[in-house]
Formats: sequence, C-alpha cells, structure tokens
Amino acid sequence: MNSFTYSNAGRISYADALEMQTAAFEALLQAKAAGTTGTNKLFFCEHEPVLTIGKSGKEANLLIPETELNRRGITLHHIGRGGDITYHGPGQITGYPVFDIDCWQIGLRQFIERMEEAIIRFLSGYGVTASRLHGATGVWIEPDVPGRARKICAIGVKSSRFVTMHGFALNINTDLSAFSLINPCGFTDKGVTSLARELGEIVDFETAKSRLLTEFEQQFPDIN
Repeated sequence: MNSFTYSNAGRISYADALEMQTAAFEALLQAKAAGTTGTNKLFFCEHEPVLTIGKSGKEANLLIPETELNRRGITLHHIGRGGDITYHGPGQITGYPVFDIDCWQIGLRQFIERMEEAIIRFLSGYGVTASRLHGATGVWIEPDVPGRARKICAIGVKSSRFVTMHGFALNINTDLSAFSLINPCGFTDKGVTSLARELGEIVDFETAKSRLLTEFEQQFPDIN
C-alpha cells in the first residue's frame, strides 16, 4: 500500500494548517486504537508570517514585544511540538508529516533522521552541501565552521503512540530578516540561511516542492 498521501496546501494561515494536521493526527490515533490502518498524510504549505514557540521554548528568545509583532503583521503561537522559537513565512516550505511511524518500524529519533536525510539529499540536488549539527535537530550548512554555521531547515515534532505531527520549515526563498526578531531555535551564536541565498538566485518554488516530495518518498517508502 502507499506509504502516505500528499497534499499541496498552498499558502494558508498557521491556524488553518494546525487544524488540518490535528484532524489527520487524531484520525490516525483513532484508527490505531481501533486496530485498523489509518492514512499517513504529508502536507506541504507556506504560511503567512508567524512565530511559533515549542513547549520547551523560552520567551526570552523573542527579542521584541508582542505588540510590535502585531504591528508588523506577525502572529505568535505557543504549540505542543519540541524545540524553541522559529519563524514561518512566504517562500518557506513548511512540511507536516502526520505519520504512524510504526508502519516503518522506526522510532522518533530515526523518523527525525529520515526527515533530515530527505532535506540533505534535496539540497544536494541543487549543489548545496548540508549536514547535521551534533546535539541539535535540523539541517545546517558548515555546522562545524566557527562563525559560519547557519541553519537552513528547522525541525520540531510531537508524537503520541508513535503518531507524529508538526514537522519542518525549510527556507527556500524566505525573507530572512524576520529571523532578526528572535534567537532562532534558541541559538545566539549561529545564523540562518535559505536555498536562494546559497545559490544567489530565486528558486522555482513549485519545482522545489516536487523535488522534496520525491526525497520523502525515498525515505518513507511504500509499505508491503
């Protein structure tokens, strides 16, 4: 059977995306509790400008008052994923794999590593070398070079009974100036980047989503 269904949700508000993935998450949990097979779903979307803070996040990593965020048209959401504060906005592929990872007989750490691997391979297809940073989730460029380490993809997930929600935020053509409003993912000594910045040119967004989907299909293959 197919490992997951894919939905290109386009540009939507964070609240609408949260409602969408929560419904898929609860349906998978209900199917699992009933001993039946539910549907794994992968959503790709863009958000209107928004900051999200994970359950272990620190308010101090938001560097301006919330009133100023509102003035700039940026919303703020406290959510149940792991990780600290990050930004979502236009030009960024935000991905929500709502998966029962028992299907692949893997644990949460392996699930995150497979997501990272899909993104690393996707970037390699554009000639960009990326890798992991020890002790931190996500995908980085030059992670071990002092003063050069920069994050291109943030990852934060929630799981219950090995059913996952939330996911990753991959900077494609993202306006990186918004990251100056926060300590991204709680880091004060590392930068952020985008695929467009690394390449020196704007990237076709729909092509990028298609290529990233292919990498996810490789990492989460059909189930026998």
